Amino acid sequence: MMQGMMMHRPLLISDILEFAASAYSEQEIISRRVEGDIHRATYAQTRGRVSQLSHALVELGVGPSDRVATLAWNGYRHFELYYGVSGMGAVCHTINPRLPAEQIEYIISHAEDTILFLEFTFVDMIEKLKDRLPSNLRYVVMTDEAHMPSSTTLSPLCYETLLEGHPTTFDWPELDENTAASLCYTSGTTGNPKGALYSHRSTVLHAMSAALSFMNALGEGRKILPAVPLFHVNAWGLPYTCPLVGASLVMPGPGLDGDSLFELMDAESVYSMWGVPTVFQGLLATIQEKGRAPDGFCDAVIGGSAVTQSLIDAYRENGVEICHAWGMTELSPLGTQGNLPAGMASGPKAECDAFKLTQGRRLFSVQMKLVDDNGAAVAHDGVSPGELYVRGNSTISQYYQNDAATASAIDADGWFGTGDVATLDARGCLTITDRAKDLIKSGGEWISSLDIENIAMSHPDVRQCAVIAVPHEKWGERPLLIVVPEAESTADLAGILALIGKHVSSWQVPDDIVLTDRLPLAPTGKISKKDLREIYADYVLPQ
Repeated sequence: MMQGMMMHRPLLISDILEFAASAYSEQEIISRRVEGDIHRATYAQTRGRVSQLSHALVELGVGPSDRVATLAWNGYRHFELYYGVSGMGAVCHTINPRLPAEQIEYIISHAEDTILFLEFTFVDMIEKLKDRLPSNLRYVVMTDEAHMPSSTTLSPLCYETLLEGHPTTFDWPELDENTAASLCYTSGTTGNPKGALYSHRSTVLHAMSAALSFMNALGEGRKILPAVPLFHVNAWGLPYTCPLVGASLVMPGPGLDGDSLFELMDAESVYSMWGVPTVFQGLLATIQEKGRAPDGFCDAVIGGSAVTQSLIDAYRENGVEICHAWGMTELSPLGTQGNLPAGMASGPKAECDAFKLTQGRRLFSVQMKLVDDNGAAVAHDGVSPGELYVRGNSTISQYYQNDAATASAIDADGWFGTGDVATLDARGCLTITDRAKDLIKSGGEWISSLDIENIAMSHPDVRQCAVIAVPHEKWGERPLLIVVPEAESTADLAGILALIGKHVSSWQVPDDIVLTDRLPLAPTGKISKKDLREIYADYVLPQ
């Protein structure tokens, strides 16, 4: 086969920052710091600080492929670590502070981290874990000398002091583009967390694909707020995509409640916010209280769990269009985008709404297939469900140092099994019908918990809900609906069941509804059905 006669240059993360510092030098990273104030830095200024950080890492003895961990909120220092660590050839390992202590301990030990960079808000947490962490682990607190905590247990270094005196330029090594760049672990809802080890190549390609697929949100001069944390799958790639397209980043720090987000977004005229539904529900409460959306807010990208029609309608009433996306840690993480196809926006509202409730169309380079219980291919007809498998340039080929997990997830042809049950149509539009483990098998027939939840959420008395299976002597399993009612609502339970009964067969209607003041959340902000199944393991359904 004849070969092309073109140069081959490695795709490297450091090139994204160098490009942004040159082409979009005045665009900013605006951060609400844990110290309490607002910090602003241009991409050009950030390149200088990232260079200082890389010099400091070399001085600390960090070498190629060493794992450098972060335990931090969304802020400019965390962004600097993304580029400073991977740019000099090490691996940036982001840790979710919302994980249970034993999982944080496991992750640090499994990754064999050499240094842990942490916010001062997490010092107490790590002090309690220190005796169970590797003895050679060193600590750096991400603040200045004025805010350094007193910790004889950790004997930490100060981030700002580390940077002082180092050059503001760095001779970035020309790495092989397949060099490991960052490491992110799954939330560990079943067993220990599993590591996804991303490369420079996969990260750059993911950023380019996202830039193509979310052009309505991402663009030069726009301000994007990642409510999704930088410790959760690279904040869906935004720390790489925004510099690539010249968009400014507005970092919210730890304040993800509705009031804090509204204040920051309004002050900075944020155009697009990305996050999970629970965060958007909190922001919506503040929007409705104030009677308006934050200034300049027009676009929302929601993922992590299914979006509901009521949420789409509520934001549209306030001038904000929702794009429903889907992805996984193992996909870097974006797999689909839910922007309306050309021409559809001017069509019937019912058609637009139906599309927005799907997970949308696949991103470039993400391939998908469906298989049945026997491994046979399922037609992409938009109707036939099957287990979803994916492959692509930004999809893992194996889990980090976990052969057993790899063997159960990757099929004989190298496709990754997502564990989602879905349909696909001819244009690649994905509709997740459920997680395989969340399907309810009643009398030999499957019930989709997701379908029931989506219907229930359209009832005005329902703020949040979840459906789980509970044991049943005759039918094996039956659905139980757990509802967080609207404030000061008595919740019309009969009306909720009647509404569900209008849209599904009678045998699919939940046998009972339980009211609660809150639903447990997984570390990623999703509703934790694992915890719900444990809480209601002994629940007895009415006869």
